Amino acid sequence: MGGEPAGAVRVDGRGVGGDRTYALYDVHRGAPRRLTVRQVPRLLRWRAAYPGAPDDAVDPGDPPRPTLTAPDGSVHAWDDAGLPGLLAADLGRPVELRGDLRGQQDLADSVLVTTQATLDALGAELGVALDLRRFRTNLHVTLDAPAWAEHGWRGRRMRVGEAELELLHPCERCVIPTRDPDTQAKWAGLLRHLSREHAQLFGINARPLGPATIRAGDRVELL
Repeated sequence: MGGEPAGAVRVDGRGVGGDRTYALYDVHRGAPRRLTVRQVPRLLRWRAAYPGAPDDAVDPGDPPRPTLTAPDGSVHAWDDAGLPGLLAADLGRPVELRGDLRGQQDLADSVLVTTQATLDALGAELGVALDLRRFRTNLHVTLDAPAWAEHGWRGRRMRVGEAELELLHPCERCVIPTRDPDTQAKWAGLLRHLSREHAQLFGINARPLGPATIRAGDRVELL
């Protein structure tokens, strides 16, 4: 779903507190499947937020239930009895709402880091200003490094404020960034360009090495 910006977040070994703690599931070929924008782009018309726990008030070990805002602007608590039916009617399939404190990321126990230099460079290559929301980043940084440099950082560490991150590997992108976060219109050329010019990579996966708080404006250092 559409997420919310945060001026500060708490992280631990699982990732960002509250990130993908809650998810929707459908059934695919007889088995439960975590539902994403890959299957249902209309999910982007829904927004999820923690209005009662702004920024770093979300405890990774005990995140509150989120609030969902539907495409018509109506607001629903996660545990509203009628929410599964509303989602099913809007998305065109039955869904199950699940929570898991371990997180439900594609890559377990991780955060996605992107850089402003690479975002700017990709936009220049494509001749458009790119909306960062397309890339579903957890942590977007500006630092003294050239565009695309992060694809060579595997095995290094990054310090952001009081947090230290182990840099895992570049993120191979799927079709999700091709969807406009506001209109859901598909732009297949974005993924084709990434595949042709940059091995389909954008950003780098990382793992927090311990509990910490990251705040907008924190100093970023590559170790």
